[in-house]
Amino acid sequence: MNLWLRVLHLIIASFFRPKLDPAHDVSRLTFRVWPHDLDTSLHMNNGRYWTLMDLGRTDIMIRSGLWRSVISQGWVPVVSAGKIRFRRELRLFQPFVLETRILTWGDTWVVMEHRLVSRSRNGSPILNAIALVRAGLYDRKAKGFVAISRLFEAIGLEAVPPEPSPEVAAFLAAEDALKNAP
Repeated sequence: MNLWLRVLHLIIASFFRPKLDPAHDVSRLTFRVWPHDLDTSLHMNNGRYWTLMDLGRTDIMIRSGLWRSVISQGWVPVVSAGKIRFRRELRLFQPFVLETRILTWGDTWVVMEHRLVSRSRNGSPILNAIALVRAGLYDRKAKGFVAISRLFEAIGLEAVPPEPSPEVAAFLAAEDALKNAP
């Protein structure tokens, strides 16, 4: 139930927030760690990080206008790979920001970065976790993934994919190796 309230808040708030250019802008969502986010160690459950990252991707879809095509075409968002690095725990009632951005893309997929950032007592940023996700939109009717060029065209965007950083290239190489493993 708690996630549904966060989703509802995200959807309503997104209509009052500025539009996003998914190829260049960063989505920033503010959260707080609530009791239902905790695990038995009394810090945020590792699964909750992934769940909140779904909201970052949803925010980009809504605020870029892509949601219209997703709904009208019946496309389904699919995450095919993810890698996370936990750096510092998030504790009860601690506020943090989820930053989500697209780093690069291929024919039918994007690589997104999620950063969960809190603040120290002196106000300096603390990177609590960083994740890379490879995702795309699946067209059930066509039984295949939607071309990124088609997605960008749907929102009137022309962009060239940036060269992957070494971290992204390593992530993609590991994903390809795992995908082709026996």
